[in-house]
Amino acid sequence: MTARNATMPFPARLKTELKLDPVLLSLATMLLLGGFVILASASISVSDNATGNPFFYVERQLVAAAIGAAAAFFCLFVPMRVWQALGLPMLLLGIALLVVVLMPGIGHEVNGATRWVRFGPMNLQVSEPARLCLLIYIAGYGVRQQKALRESFVGFLRPMLVLSLACILLLAEPDFGAAIVLLATALVILFVAGARIRDFVMFFSVAIIAMVTLALTSPYRLNRLTGFLDPWADPYNSGFQLTQSLIAIGRGEWVGVGLGDSVQKLFYLPEAHTDFVFAVFAEEFGLLGSVVLIAMFLALLWRVFKLAIRAADAERFFEAFLAIGLGTWLGLQAFINIGVNMGLLPTKGLTLPLISYGRSSLIVTMIAIGLLLRVHHELTVDARPVNRKRRKKQR
Repeated sequence: MTARNATMPFPARLKTELKLDPVLLSLATMLLLGGFVILASASISVSDNATGNPFFYVERQLVAAAIGAAAAFFCLFVPMRVWQALGLPMLLLGIALLVVVLMPGIGHEVNGATRWVRFGPMNLQVSEPARLCLLIYIAGYGVRQQKALRESFVGFLRPMLVLSLACILLLAEPDFGAAIVLLATALVILFVAGARIRDFVMFFSVAIIAMVTLALTSPYRLNRLTGFLDPWADPYNSGFQLTQSLIAIGRGEWVGVGLGDSVQKLFYLPEAHTDFVFAVFAEEFGLLGSVVLIAMFLALLWRVFKLAIRAADAERFFEAFLAIGLGTWLGLQAFINIGVNMGLLPTKGLTLPLISYGRSSLIVTMIAIGLLLRVHHELTVDARPVNRKRRKKQR
């Protein structure tokens, strides 16, 4: 953004020509469109059985994608300095969402977990927007308190208290996976912002001990953990979901059984269209297709982190920290989802970004992509005057 545009009223900026990152946009679009194909295949049986409409979940996902695209488009026209200034309101909004869902009569319970708030025909999983709100706050805090983060434990402790409260609220739902992703992502932002290694290691160690203790003292989580360690010991109870996932992946072999020909999605594999959609994909497209999908996620992360480096080089630290956080979030969630499907990690209930059925997740993920595209736009436009001055000097 040029100096003249920076002083213009907000509506005037809508006339600025958008400079979008073609690689980032293309990767996100391919994953999104490919996700609809995968979802259609994975959900066709359960959709037809539950509603009589084989494309019920695909249609709902399409509506969510339209909402997400509109929200992402809106984000393209909001300057990043506005998001930075909204750090505290975003923090309050995020905490409020996590509190509201636990209120009797407001939170909607599904499978023993109270994670959703109903808005008409749609259920909002509050951990998704709350996580984005908290990451915006943490990125802004990293800019404002860089000196305190580097020099004192108190500077590191303040955001940790906020994150601890958020994690406690998430665990009360319970949503163990969302708590882990939020905490890990926020720690990465603070580490990049300059938090001291000893403070980082100290809190990270305490957090691991607390989570392990929580897992071991909860029968529900302990059953999940033991089922993950040896799913074949009880393949029809605690290990059923994982064994069916492993069977699906094994059936895919090198090139898969073909699109639409998965057997495990036919009521053998629970949550085949949500948490375990990767297993269905691996069954239908095999090892080759799985490698291509993982490579696309890696390319997306490479582009996001490259954007963060550009922002840091331009001394746009809020944008750099936010890009690092969003990239870590997307990468970690994809890693956990695929790891769960392959039996490398305990079941966490996290979707595969842009692929799995999950309307709240899809909308918030698309908003995150919109924010990243806005960062690229501002960096590109801001670099133009600098490049002209350099050319003049060279002449």
